[in-house]
Amino acid sequence: MKKALLAATAVASAFAASLAAAPLASATGWDRPDRSAVPFTEATVTAGADGSFTLRWKARGTDRVEIRANGKVVAKGGSRGQAVVKGLPAADRQWFDFKPGRGQGLRLADRLIKLDGTANFRDAGGYRTSTGQWVKMGEIYRSDALNKLTENDLAKLQRLRVRTVFDLRMEDERSKDADKVPTGTTYVVADVFAGSGSFQTMPRTPDEAVKAMVDAERAMVSGAGGKKAYTQVFEGIERDRSRSVLFHCTAGKDRTGWANAALLTALGVPRETVEADYLASNDYRKAANDAILSHLPAQQAAVYKPLLDVRPEYLNAGFDEVTATYGSFDRYLRNGLGIDSRELKELKKDLLVG
Repeated sequence: MKKALLAATAVASAFAASLAAAPLASATGWDRPDRSAVPFTEATVTAGADGSFTLRWKARGTDRVEIRANGKVVAKGGSRGQAVVKGLPAADRQWFDFKPGRGQGLRLADRLIKLDGTANFRDAGGYRTSTGQWVKMGEIYRSDALNKLTENDLAKLQRLRVRTVFDLRMEDERSKDADKVPTGTTYVVADVFAGSGSFQTMPRTPDEAVKAMVDAERAMVSGAGGKKAYTQVFEGIERDRSRSVLFHCTAGKDRTGWANAALLTALGVPRETVEADYLASNDYRKAANDAILSHLPAQQAAVYKPLLDVRPEYLNAGFDEVTATYGSFDRYLRNGLGIDSRELKELKKDLLVG
C-alpha cells in the first residue's frame, strides 16, 4: 500500500472491526423558509446501547405527531417532543414512521448500521434540505472497508437490499484487503486516486500531515481519478432505481466523505448540515483512532492524528477547489461529473421526500 494518509487509514480500519462504534450523529434539520409538504424541521432516531430508541421531533403547522414502529403507535405528542421507546423486538434495522396531524410524514431509523466488520457504516440520508424536503433513508449507504465483513454481516446487507458497491480505494488497498460483498451485488472499482503521483512519502510533522490531507481533498475534486470515480458514483446512483447503493473507502471518512458531501450538496442540504455529517466520522471512528494513537510514540502520534481526523479545513479545501476550478457547485456537477440539470432533477425526484 502507498504511504502517508492512506497508510494511516488502512491501519485505522484494521483496528475498527474489533472496537465498539462511536456515538451517533443526529439527523437534524435546519429552519429555513420553505414550501415543503413535510412539516418536520427536525426529526431524529438515536439507538441506545440498552436497545432503547430516543425519538425527537419538531414540526410546523400541526399540533399532533404520532410515531409508529412495526405498525404500532410507540410515541405521540405535540408539534415538538421527545420520547424513549423500549422493548421493541430485535431487527436488522428498526424503522419509525413519524406521522404529523397535517402534511407528509417521514420514515427514519438510526443512522448507524451495526456490523461486526465495520465501524463507520451509516445511512447517507435522513437530512433536511434548504427547501424543507428530506433525503430518503435506506437508499444510499457510506462505509469504511468491507474486507472484515462476517457471514452475518453479508446476510444483513442482502436484507437491506444493497445492490451496488462502489470501491473508492486504490489498487494496492483493494489487493491487500479485498472487499467482501453480498452474493449478486454489483461491485464497481471507482479509484479516486487512480494515476495520482501523490502520497509517496509519510509526513514528518503535524503541519505536513494537515497539508497532505488538504491537498488530497483538492485532488478528489480536480484530479482526473477523482472526477472519473465520482462520476461513476453519481451515475450509478442515478441509474440504480432498485437500490441500495453503497460507496466506501478504507476508513470511510475522506474519499467517502467527499462523495457524500457532494451528494448531499447536490440534493440541496445546507452546508452546515453537510459539514456535520462529514465531521461525524470523528465520533464513529473515535475508538479505532484512539487505539491507534495509544500504540504510537507521542511524536509519531502527533503526526498521525491529522491523518486519522476529519476536520472542517479538509472539507473546506474541497469546496474551495470546486470554486477555484469550476466557479460554482452546479458547474462542478455539470462540467466535472457530467450531471446535467435534467439528471439532477431526476436525482432529487428520486431521493427526496416532500
